[in-house]
Amino acid sequence: MAYQELQIEGRNAVIEAFRAGRPIDRLYVLDGCQDGPVSTIKREAKKHGTLMKYVDRERLDQLSGTGKHQGVIAVVAAYQYAEVEDILEAARKKGEPPFIFLLDNIEDPHNLGAIIRTANLAGAHGVIIPKNRAVGLTATVAKTSAGALNYTPVARVTNLANTIEDLKKEGLWFVCADMGGTVMYDLDLKGAIGLVIGNEGEGVGRLVREKCDMIASIPMKGDIDSLNASVAAGVLAYEIVRQRMSCEVSS
Repeated sequence: MAYQELQIEGRNAVIEAFRAGRPIDRLYVLDGCQDGPVSTIKREAKKHGTLMKYVDRERLDQLSGTGKHQGVIAVVAAYQYAEVEDILEAARKKGEPPFIFLLDNIEDPHNLGAIIRTANLAGAHGVIIPKNRAVGLTATVAKTSAGALNYTPVARVTNLANTIEDLKKEGLWFVCADMGGTVMYDLDLKGAIGLVIGNEGEGVGRLVREKCDMIASIPMKGDIDSLNASVAAGVLAYEIVRQRMSCEVSS
């Protein structure tokens, strides 16, 4: 279900948005404000795993479209999030081994949108992102995905490393992109697979990297040492596609 990205301003309006189950991506709160309604909002945000940013009044005034923010502004997601089980069910319905993208703290909405688009075109069953320290399903992400968000479910989880552990019980193997890994052509990437792509600057975090079964490096012949996150996702995704297609042909 699509939403137009919007801001909700004012204490009562934000409380009601949380209680109505609106998919709130992030919450801006006046730093130092401790009164009752704001404390209630912060409790709701923590309960829903919403990213909270504490800012000064000048910043809130800049963000506000109404001038009546009362110390709180909530940004609602442009699309509704799926559950991880929805992604697994999508694979089951197609009779295919699950193919899932897991994104470790992607911060650029253009990168996230491009990766979701690639996931759709590569036949992935869904994308999983963390709730904190990462961009959510903003209007920019939706636009950059070029419609892929209408077809590719995106789930948000509290802990990516724990989610990988849970998905291993469903039979998935995990590969992440990293300079120090095995050349991707030498890895067996067939079957149920989770492709883990890291943050634009720091790559895959240590805890998540340690949960991966394989570390894949992309051969590079140029003079710079890394690819954009969305490009790396595309290169690895299509090696997975190639291996899955060769498996289908041989069977």
